[in-house]
Amino acid sequence: MILPDRREAGRRLAARCAHLRAERPVVLGVTRGGVPVAREVALALGAPLDVLVVAKVRDPHHPELGLGAVAEAGVVVRNDRTIAAVGADAAAVDRAVHAARVTLDAACERYRGGREPHPLERRCALVVDDGLATGGTAIAAVTAARRRGASRVVLAVPVASADAAARLAAHVDEVIALEVPPVFHAVGEWYEDFSPTE
Repeated sequence: MILPDRREAGRRLAARCAHLRAERPVVLGVTRGGVPVAREVALALGAPLDVLVVAKVRDPHHPELGLGAVAEAGVVVRNDRTIAAVGADAAAVDRAVHAARVTLDAACERYRGGREPHPLERRCALVVDDGLATGGTAIAAVTAARRRGASRVVLAVPVASADAAARLAAHVDEVIALEVPPVFHAVGEWYEDFSPTE
């Protein structure tokens, strides 16, 4: 199934999340690409919408390569296999984590403008992204939701690699995915329009 764009992906995903309406979830769009998907889910469920800000920890020598991710609530997730594969030493990883936190803090201010995040204590947090490739940023996002007090955390995505979906199942109460294709290279290949989210 190829999705036209993130908004349509959100509409289709909302139908699969309808059983959560009774739990009165707070919908959290993972920045940036997850936000337009999450908006459609929140509208369909009549649920509050907030962002969940996540930043990749990038290898300084290969910025497209993620060594992990940081998220709100002080969450740091390291990808030890990638760190070992590129031979990054502890000091280099610490510098990359610090740079990601600086990016994260600036993004939180930009998205929220000083407003507090929506309260999650004793609520169902429905974390929405536009897809899962490796699952690193999603693990950071759902960990942040749990750390902020959510009593139940559900991850919903239009498309996921089988490995990432299995990996995330250990971190959340439920994983909802429209498609988990047997062959998966990148999230963008499952969208007609996968333009960068501003």
